[in-house]
Amino acid sequence: MSTARSLLDAVPPESRARLLDEAACEVPLVLDARLFEEGRKADRFWVIRSGQVEVDLHVPGRRAAVVETLGRDDLLGWSWLFTPHVWHLGAHVIQAGHAVEFDAAAVRSLCEADAVLGRAVYKFVAETVAERLYGTRKRLLQLYGPRAEAPEA
Repeated sequence: MSTARSLLDAVPPESRARLLDEAACEVPLVLDARLFEEGRKADRFWVIRSGQVEVDLHVPGRRAAVVETLGRDDLLGWSWLFTPHVWHLGAHVIQAGHAVEFDAAAVRSLCEADAVLGRAVYKFVAETVAERLYGTRKRLLQLYGPRAEAPEA
């Protein structure tokens, strides 16, 4: 897995400056705000600086199921990177804070123009996805996996 804690740490300094200057801005994370909805266009993503965001999954006839809670330095969103650029989950701010918001089209364009930046971004996102899928698998096994039987007396 990546040794970088944040996407911004994973990007080389000269590429990081360009990425921040051309595709990013600081934004507040407002308590109870919905940042994105499942099925809608994924045109941005965030690196959380402070606060917390729940990532959730729509469940018909029920309340959304929380998949994960993200906080400081976490990458929020990766659907922007993969065609058709549509959110697979939703996100809801549960603790106010701040984030760096990135324009997805601008980042994709910068990644195409700068191979070093592109490799760093794609590698970090892929490692983040793999890490979170592994965590989800572990949680599912805890909930639904085979139970150890108690030894017979």
